[in-house]
Amino acid sequence: MNFTEADSKYQDLERKSIREILEGINAEDKIVPFAVEKAIPQIEKLVAEIVPRMQMGGRLFYIGAGTSGRLGIVDASECPPTFGVPDDWVIGIIAGGDKAIRKAVEFAEDDSEQAWKDLQVFRINELDVLVGIAASGRTPYVVGALQKAQENGIFTACITCNLNTPVAQYANVAIEVIVGAEFITGSTRMKAGTAQKLVLNMISTTTMIQLGRVKGNKMVDMQLANTKLIDRATRILCNELHISATQAQELLQRYGNVRKAIENFQQ
Repeated sequence: MNFTEADSKYQDLERKSIREILEGINAEDKIVPFAVEKAIPQIEKLVAEIVPRMQMGGRLFYIGAGTSGRLGIVDASECPPTFGVPDDWVIGIIAGGDKAIRKAVEFAEDDSEQAWKDLQVFRINELDVLVGIAASGRTPYVVGALQKAQENGIFTACITCNLNTPVAQYANVAIEVIVGAEFITGSTRMKAGTAQKLVLNMISTTTMIQLGRVKGNKMVDMQLANTKLIDRATRILCNELHISATQAQELLQRYGNVRKAIENFQQ
């Protein structure tokens, strides 16, 4: 069964009140975390493959089209400021290129050959991991990427919301999160998109913790890119080192990083 294209159980949406629509969407959204929970064993397998490869210099790639591609780019782009890692540790690629982040590029997702070309720009290799994101599990762009990656000895995984799909066929680890029919039939930007976002959060966050980019429960390697983050870093140092805000700010100015400030203070 194609769950992502199944007919919504909600009928005559245009006749419903605002409250009825909101309650219906919320009722469907409540399904998502329980569906994700069932996929934790597969997510665990994937992270267990990513970590040692990244420790050896490998990278994590996300590839997708439309909403799925955008979600991969969001997760990848948030890793450097959150965990202080280089921009090329986690890379998000979308069908149609960067212009597709803001505006749909017609038929880009139907090109099964272009994905491998896009990956070649980054010289993807056997140390890397490629995660294909496709709610339907049938997007030619993503299927083509995973197939070529496997042929070239690259570890692959997929995040999909259907069972036994073409993307799973070319995935060493298939993360299948079955959230069922959408509130609006076929609108996978809703439950399916939410599920994919939750899974991506789990993959990148767990990976970065395993790579030592978190101390205790704090983002000690975060980039101090704005006032909010500087204030957060100051609070971390105050609590960790039992010092004043003024002392904490002086340490941040001197070392430019929470982790370095803590290490040098404790010496």
